[in-house]
Amino acid sequence: MIIKIIYYIMLIIAALVPGKHALHMFQQNRYELGRYTVWISDNIQGGARRAMIPAAVILAVAFACMRLSVEHVLLFCIGIATALAGILHIREKNASYIKPLVYTDRVKRQILVMAVLYLLIQLLLLYNFRRLTLWMMLAFSYFGPWILIFPMAVITAPIEKRVNDGFLNEAREILRQHSDLIILGITGSYGKTSTKNVMQAVLSEQYNTLMTPASYNTPMGITRTVRENLKPIHKVFICEMGADHVGDITYLMDFVKPSIGIVTSIGPQHLQTFGSQENITKEKMEMIEKLPPDGLGILNADNDLIREYKIKNPVRIITYGIHHPADYMAKDITYGPSGTKFTVVHEMECIPFETKLLGELNVLNILSAVAAGRALNTDWVKIQRGVRKMNQVEHRLEQKRINGRMFIDDAFNSNPSGSDMALEVLSMMPGKRFIVTPGMIDLGQQQDQLNRTFGASMKGRADEVILVGEHQTAPIYEGLQLSGFDMNHVHVVDHVRDAFDIVYREAGSEDTILLENDLPDAFNH
Repeated sequence: MIIKIIYYIMLIIAALVPGKHALHMFQQNRYELGRYTVWISDNIQGGARRAMIPAAVILAVAFACMRLSVEHVLLFCIGIATALAGILHIREKNASYIKPLVYTDRVKRQILVMAVLYLLIQLLLLYNFRRLTLWMMLAFSYFGPWILIFPMAVITAPIEKRVNDGFLNEAREILRQHSDLIILGITGSYGKTSTKNVMQAVLSEQYNTLMTPASYNTPMGITRTVRENLKPIHKVFICEMGADHVGDITYLMDFVKPSIGIVTSIGPQHLQTFGSQENITKEKMEMIEKLPPDGLGILNADNDLIREYKIKNPVRIITYGIHHPADYMAKDITYGPSGTKFTVVHEMECIPFETKLLGELNVLNILSAVAAGRALNTDWVKIQRGVRKMNQVEHRLEQKRINGRMFIDDAFNSNPSGSDMALEVLSMMPGKRFIVTPGMIDLGQQQDQLNRTFGASMKGRADEVILVGEHQTAPIYEGLQLSGFDMNHVHVVDHVRDAFDIVYREAGSEDTILLENDLPDAFNH
């Protein structure tokens, strides 16, 4: 009996790391079973590769134990479970995550339900004490947590809905009480967070402002911001609104009810969940269609899909752009190691600007903030000061010096337009130019072609290319070959740390390294 208890305890310890990983991936897939199922399907091959060695060892030992008594098999299984637990925990100790698992109240409830399910199943198997059962228990300690996500999600769904509905209703009431609050909604396929940060820097020169932090652009992220941070002193609420399904923006507009809506961009981001570019365009433009009659829409005229969309809501529209005629335009843009300089042209006015931010995309983001600031009667001097003072946005074309090397950190996300602009910035930098990238994700059926184009566009803009993940970056490699890039200067590595080994070995203090997209852990396989 004591030996059985020892085995049971070792199986629990062996399951801790797989259980944490399963919950981590479920969280990164926004607690949606549909997204989690797709992720599982996409990563079965990689998971199978990682499971091959432990599976082979277990099968070999199982075959060797065929003639042994059940008690002796139990001893062997205890040894394997102990080794498995040790290996997994050492690997976990040395692992680093881009977005670690956040132990929210919701995750704690999920841990409780999963633990109960896991313990009950293992107890039932242990009760039916046979040779085959012992191996099933061992396999379940490794694979079981990934499977248990599904019943756990079903069991906890009513609880989470009730909790979320309570928080949402509380946030709605708080917003209703702030009747004089100016609310700006920001959406787009990319550029939302950067635009929000620029908007905060500009408008805070005149108003007490609150913005949703980081990438808090979901109903619950916005709810948390309102409940915990919105105070009577705030006059402007800058609210980032994300969407990866049809109906998301409609829901958020009905919830937050902004009077000013900004659409930064429309592109093939989240094609897999939206289903088509037409669905993406219609959903993003709901930001404008749902504005009140006395509202204001601020639109990026450089984006073809935005410019060509026929708006049905007769609200006032202000446009901004660089390459197409707009109400606010940027001219004479120059980049350098210290940042960007440009001139804003509005009607008969030409106003000089300088910023620490890099890239044409950031200039567009600034233009949207200029348009909002002027619409809210902020004078030019305050807008200039806000743009000049604002710090670079973390992981979005952010310049930083690490170990004596100059990096441009554009690691938060990568999309076709943003990656091309990042390469354009890189091309203007001195010294040898490096790019480190695992490519772009979540682009549906167009993903391979867009990554192929991304690779082709590196010629003449980068001198050394470091691709992270052979399978993931294969289309980029093809694009580089097709463009005639010197493939002697293309490196394919398995891990980010290997890429940095190359950078620190070959890049000097006068060179520039672009970090373009750092995949979330859910996709970094």
